Amino acid sequence: MLPPPAGVDPHSGYCAATRTFHSLRPPPPTPIPPPDRLLSFPAAAFSLLHTHFPSHPALIDSATGETLHFPSFLSRVRALATALRSELRVTPGDVAFVLAPAGVHVPVLYYALMSIGAVVSPANPALTAGEISSLASLSNPSIAFTVRTVAGKIPTGLTTVLLDSPRFLSFISQDPHCHGDGGDGVVAAGEDAVVIQQSDPAAILYSSGTTGRAKAVVMTHRNLITMASTPGVAKVAEAALLTVPMFHVFGFVFCLRAVLVAQTLVLYTARRFNARDVLNAVSRFQVTTLALAPPALLAIVRAAEDDSSVVARTTTLQAVICGGAAIAPELVRRFSLEFPDVCLFQGYGLTETTAGFCRVIGVEESKRTGSVGRLSWGAEAKIVHRETGAALPPGMPGELWVRGHFVMKGYLGEKDATSAILNSEGWLRTGDLCCIDEDGFIYIVDRLKDLIKYKGFQVAPAELENLLQTHPDIDEAAVVPYPDYDAGEVPVAFVVRRSGSKLHEGLIKEYVAKQVVYYKRIHHVFLVASIPKNAAGKILRKDLVKLALHQISSKL
Repeated sequence: MLPPPAGVDPHSGYCAATRTFHSLRPPPPTPIPPPDRLLSFPAAAFSLLHTHFPSHPALIDSATGETLHFPSFLSRVRALATALRSELRVTPGDVAFVLAPAGVHVPVLYYALMSIGAVVSPANPALTAGEISSLASLSNPSIAFTVRTVAGKIPTGLTTVLLDSPRFLSFISQDPHCHGDGGDGVVAAGEDAVVIQQSDPAAILYSSGTTGRAKAVVMTHRNLITMASTPGVAKVAEAALLTVPMFHVFGFVFCLRAVLVAQTLVLYTARRFNARDVLNAVSRFQVTTLALAPPALLAIVRAAEDDSSVVARTTTLQAVICGGAAIAPELVRRFSLEFPDVCLFQGYGLTETTAGFCRVIGVEESKRTGSVGRLSWGAEAKIVHRETGAALPPGMPGELWVRGHFVMKGYLGEKDATSAILNSEGWLRTGDLCCIDEDGFIYIVDRLKDLIKYKGFQVAPAELENLLQTHPDIDEAAVVPYPDYDAGEVPVAFVVRRSGSKLHEGLIKEYVAKQVVYYKRIHHVFLVASIPKNAAGKILRKDLVKLALHQISSKL
């Protein structure tokens, strides 16, 4: 590993002269191509595979056992790329709307589309037709790919191809009339005739919309090449089980990267998440790495707590990667008790940063409970005071700003919204209140927009949620603001009790009051069966605020 640049602290990565934090991670084993080189993400991914193209499985459907080996994966990508151009008349720059559940055809489709310069735009198939229409109006697709069960949600008039139709199956089985041994530099058929700049759009994903209107995030081929090439815990030929939705940035980048490192990707394709099914799949497919969202992590822990024998099925499991939302320290503790031989790795990122730009790597770093890790290679960060705009040194909380080749191109068709979050120097405002310690580890305090303002004091909901979840009779908790005439806002909590618990509002409020300053005390408690979250595991605070207003007003 090279020494840090002059003036950069070798422990924190902080440069006092520029007030900027720099990554101290080593560069990828294989150098990332220069940004001015004509190159698509699929071409870069295939060129980074080992000299002898792997023959082990590339994709496995966890429910059906359907297996696609690497040679077949490459062949299908080539065939589909040819069909996209010759039969469907998809051209560079065309946006392809993808509305489909997880399945082995989806990564093939992603790679084939990007290899011919088309733009992949996946969305959640569980959305309503109205919501899907709104997203499509943002990205303006020219073609859609879906399955029979949700095809009725696609806006009328949009050319649609069903992934579970004989027509599509014929596309991926056609002879693309190209040869090669599948080694370095292998690209999809016809790709050499398409000029693709790394700065060209490769994908459009949609921001969650949980704190405002959804936006279309434009990612470039350079963004994907940078993020997928970042060293992580993946190892060649090992099996990773992906339970995170493939339309979410975490699952999207994870499935793309698995090909790049020649890792077998097991896709969890059940309609509903079931912890026991997931653990059985770990055993069945000899899974070494498990990718989860925080709600799924909680379900896994609950299953192990209820039945200790389930842990015996996970002897091959070495690492769990969790992202999409913050993990409460209490949940980390419970996981470690049930799975003492499995490392829990956290990461942090936004759709706007092409997934995680910081992560935990290695056993020692995984012991830093509460941290989302260190900056990934090539990343820079600042901690900025929200009022003065001054960049702060290690140990001081402020808004996290980041810069690097992973930052989005912008919001499609929204210059004002883009300039509000991304400045002319390439710094992206995350909107998160964070702190970077003396060793370069990043800690998320909370979303700036979520902070509760009690008589001028700032109360972080995440702090109270973590405290509530240390109670032995509480499984989950969410804290949101409620308007108050005297204080401005007060904290109210939604709590999911453990099965059989008789915990009530008074005991919960007392538990918190004994451990926090007066302005952080909980003013109302709602006992609920579940906490509403989006697909990434983020709490839908807007829904809870509305529910709190309704519940409290009905009592008055």
